[in-house]
Amino acid sequence: MDPSKPDPLRIKQKPKLKAAPKEIKMDPFEVRIRFTQYLQHLNATVTSANKTAQYALKYRDMDEDLHSCILEQLEKNSMNNRANIMYFIEILCDMASKEGHDDYVRMIQRDILRVVDAVAPEDGSGAANVKVVRKVLQGLQQKSFLLAQTVTEIEECLKERDTQPDVLMSSPPAETQANGNGTSQHATPKPAKPNEERHKRLREHIWAVPAEVPDAEFDKLWDETSELGDDDMDLYEEEAMERKEAGREWREEQVQRSRHEG
Repeated sequence: MDPSKPDPLRIKQKPKLKAAPKEIKMDPFEVRIRFTQYLQHLNATVTSANKTAQYALKYRDMDEDLHSCILEQLEKNSMNNRANIMYFIEILCDMASKEGHDDYVRMIQRDILRVVDAVAPEDGSGAANVKVVRKVLQGLQQKSFLLAQTVTEIEECLKERDTQPDVLMSSPPAETQANGNGTSQHATPKPAKPNEERHKRLREHIWAVPAEVPDAEFDKLWDETSELGDDDMDLYEEEAMERKEAGREWREEQVQRSRHEG
């Protein structure tokens, strides 16, 4: 054996690289269950909200189904959890907008009244959440996810919900006397629901799209487009000649066809 040649048995073989495991595609039902668990275990930290929002964007093809999960959890969980979901909604809209998936934003715009009613109900049971709702609404308005008019109208509703528990706990006037049927002799008619008219006005313009910066998209394209040069002019001339030649060939073809038909 030639000593100058290396012994093939002593040459170390390079270890074969293992292929990265393929990501297992989750069943839609499993995605929904997992997202529901994320919502139920939300806390007041930004990390928790970011993780849940990233999951929602990962399965953006199921955005309508996952949005329905948000509404369901808002209407069935504890008031503390509803407040955490309210914070999460702002982060979800922000992340979805940055990634160009505005469907989540549009669904929140559409159902914002339902969201507010769940986090701070009219019966005053969520009075402690009113401050949270106000903060999130202001954030959504500042980022142009909600119209200022929409936020103003909702603020009017929240003023009454913030003080609702005091009204419920107040005792009836001493002057009222009950008759034989157990009703007051001077009973006053029930007032109309204070938020009914506001809700009607809100729904009239809830679909309005927040105004964007004028010509923002045009300005972006203008800044990214390079200046016109000699190469561009040569290219335009070549394309013009090609179109002219194609037109000439088409006319000749039509003339020949008409001759054959004649």
